[in-house]
Amino acid sequence: MFRLLSKESNIFSVPVYICFLFLIFLSLNLLDLKNIDYISTGITFIGVSLGYFLFNKIALNHFSHLPLFLYTVLVACFYPGDLDLGLAFTFLTSTIILLILTSQNDYLRKSSFMLVGSLLAFNFLVFPASWPMAVFVIFHIIGTSARIGLNIFRLLYGAVLIVISYFGVMYLIHYTSWDRSYLPFYGKFTMLDSYYPLYILIPIAMMLVYAISDHFKHYNEKSPISRYKYTFILVFSVAQLLTIIFYMGTHYEYLLLLALPVSIILSRMLRFLPKYWMQELGLWIIVFTLVIFKLVNFVKI
Repeated sequence: MFRLLSKESNIFSVPVYICFLFLIFLSLNLLDLKNIDYISTGITFIGVSLGYFLFNKIALNHFSHLPLFLYTVLVACFYPGDLDLGLAFTFLTSTIILLILTSQNDYLRKSSFMLVGSLLAFNFLVFPASWPMAVFVIFHIIGTSARIGLNIFRLLYGAVLIVISYFGVMYLIHYTSWDRSYLPFYGKFTMLDSYYPLYILIPIAMMLVYAISDHFKHYNEKSPISRYKYTFILVFSVAQLLTIIFYMGTHYEYLLLLALPVSIILSRMLRFLPKYWMQELGLWIIVFTLVIFKLVNFVKI
């Protein structure tokens, strides 16, 4: 199976995976059609579908089917069938922001920071737990931009426009109270009483640790563009991980935030394993681990 998925994808691959993803969404909602939030489901589907186009833009996996397959399996595992509207918007805005930041058009990328700021502000207003994404974008500007001050100003200007518009609308409809939950780290942080069924995912977590450590072990052997792209993925992963650590609780659908970077990191790890049997075994361990996690959550064992 690994050899089959290692083949180069073509122009029809992404539409096929999107159609398969649509069937997954449909099947997970089929038993409860009357209670489906069609807006949330539609936004989630669009956001997740746009993620398929990021693999070729990031170009860390030699355009193979493997990351597309892993991404599909991860989404199928963590998508519960219904999703909070704010979290759905987070998937959509995060994907759009990544599409902008990974654009090969320098003019488009550099001139879109005001739009990125607007998206971040809107996303924060509908889902306050998304604030780490803004930190990621600021770090990205500092690390890649020659005109840091100007681009941060554009980012903040776009955010301020949305915030002022929001407060103006709220004032007109007499919503004048402030919800303190919009402040990062507001409230008491409590650890989970039980990490079941999260520890089912330990094999995948160990693979991620191995993949990242192996990357830095051979860091000097990588090309500059490969090192930059991998660092980009890691910083994005840390931003999403902060949201998961501070706000997930038992809402395991938050793990969808890591579906894209995890699929890229794992597919690279499998490709660089020295033996074919290791690659095949690693792939099946990932698949069976995710299937078990999904079944445990589905039947509430």
